[in-house]
Amino acid sequence: MIKELTKSQELFERRKNAVANGVGVFNTATVKEAKGAIIIDVDGRELIDFAGGIGVVNAGHCPEPVVQAIREQAGKYLHTSFNVVTYEPYIALCEELAEILPHGKNTKAMLVSTGAEAVENAIKIARQATKRPAILCYTGAYHGRTMMAMTLTSKVSYKYDCGPFAPEVYRLPFPNFYRYRGSRDEATFVKDELKRLHESALNLVDIESVAAIILEPIQGEGGFNPIPQAYLEGLRAFCDEHGILLIMDEVQSGFCRTGHWASWQHYGVQPDISTYAKSMGSGLPIAAVVGRGEIMDAAASGSIGGTYIGSPVCCVAASATIQYMKDIDLNERAKEVGATIMGRLKKLMKEYSEIGDVRGIGAMIGIEFVKNSDPRQPNSEVCGKIVKGCSENGLIILSAGTHKNIIRILSPLVITQQELEKGLSILENEIKKAIGN
Repeated sequence: MIKELTKSQELFERRKNAVANGVGVFNTATVKEAKGAIIIDVDGRELIDFAGGIGVVNAGHCPEPVVQAIREQAGKYLHTSFNVVTYEPYIALCEELAEILPHGKNTKAMLVSTGAEAVENAIKIARQATKRPAILCYTGAYHGRTMMAMTLTSKVSYKYDCGPFAPEVYRLPFPNFYRYRGSRDEATFVKDELKRLHESALNLVDIESVAAIILEPIQGEGGFNPIPQAYLEGLRAFCDEHGILLIMDEVQSGFCRTGHWASWQHYGVQPDISTYAKSMGSGLPIAAVVGRGEIMDAAASGSIGGTYIGSPVCCVAASATIQYMKDIDLNERAKEVGATIMGRLKKLMKEYSEIGDVRGIGAMIGIEFVKNSDPRQPNSEVCGKIVKGCSENGLIILSAGTHKNIIRILSPLVITQQELEKGLSILENEIKKAIGN
């Protein structure tokens, strides 16, 4: 007897026949509707969401104030292009971004549709502001999949047969303390990594030609690696010494994920330019470049932007999202969610040597799996089993890292305590099963 396919399986069959294979499948869940931190799949199963659309729904699925703002704007006008007809929602959002993400005395912003677009435009702005061509980036970085963003992205599997890539891009080793510390304490490790940074001016690129250094203060796809505080401070000083602009990519770490509007606010280190997307619009395609006014204004008229530079519907969604985050104090809730996750996983880490590290800031937390307690022996097999097992038992979760040996937790921050505890219990059970104890 032939077993009848579920609706989810049928949907994936249709996907296989109609959608290009190059579009990745990170999890096999489906969705019919979603609210808060819960997804209902097409078979009616209730799933706890620990992926958040890859960090996009910090304010939850379909927050009512955002949905209402979208409905109201959709009835007025959908598109005029801000280049052609100016509209208030674009200006209002830029004003709000300048308020919560101040870059010096005079902050300006521009809007686009995606994080990759924001990165592309940030690079163009930096080059025009400095009249220099070169860009420094880091191993483990993920900045998107358009051409400049893909060049900046480190992971090779995102780039197969896509070259040639953009010129004048140079890569530094990211100061991943867990993986590369050896027997050194953090202070010694950072001192060595800053020495390597300064030596790059002698053996990597003419430092006088470097326009900007771009990095994620907490790497996303790279494995939820927070940069050491002292290194970021040293990097800021290095940029100031050589007239280099510091760009911080906050696409995944922004909008309350770390308990701050941006993770650079946690560090207290000011970027010259920063980029945002994902949770800024609660799922609508909206992104931003924010920076010091004189730097942002260095770009020639027409050299940045595009046709869809901040859809009015997306702008009102982002403004409503920011206001909702303020109203429910989502930054504070992120700290509470993070404390719960960190407490339970740190306890589990003591029991299993395969859990090499549990790390993060706020509710941006990663769990790294290794073999033989060795940071240099990634255990991607165990990680894959955990993701699959969680999916089968009602929890949507994602892996990360160059070797896909890291579980990243990106649950909506509006998740209830009961949902959070239940999801963590599923995760813990699958970790124990995958490890084999």
